[in-house]
Amino acid sequence: MSTMGNEASYPAEMCSHFDNDEIKRLGRSFKKLDLDKSGSLSVEEFMSLPELRHNPLVQRVIDVFDTDGNGEVDFKEFIRGASQFSVKSDEEQKLRFAFSIYDMDKDGYISNGELFQVLKMMVGNNLKDWQLQQLVDKTIIILDKDGDGKISFEEFSAVVRDLEIHKKLVLLM
Repeated sequence: MSTMGNEASYPAEMCSHFDNDEIKRLGRSFKKLDLDKSGSLSVEEFMSLPELRHNPLVQRVIDVFDTDGNGEVDFKEFIRGASQFSVKSDEEQKLRFAFSIYDMDKDGYISNGELFQVLKMMVGNNLKDWQLQQLVDKTIIILDKDGDGKISFEEFSAVVRDLEIHKKLVLLM
């Protein structure tokens, strides 16, 4: 094992998606991104990747990876987050990751406001707020099968699973 933190002590379930070589490669990627050598990645360090620089959802991805909520992603969080994109990761994990991008307050539901905020990040000023709100309202009405005014993971999955988005959420090592 490399000298990256205490890699060898990570729980087996965390590393089940990657073999030792893949973890070493992820460790090298992490070190390259960790420009200030702090042992964790800031938003700015993630943004140093050209492929992420213009991604409107990068902040949401970081928020999902950052399980302790300190605003940065340490190596353990990085591995755990990256494992969701592993070819060995199952459909359920990928759907849960996609769902968590929208479930900003982590209450297990996507509210009207959360859907609006995430879609606003994606469309920017290409739609007026009232147009976006109409789209959000219609989406909630269509997906909300139990009529509680919000989208549960089950309701989200029922639609997204058919789109096979989980097959596109793959990180090739």
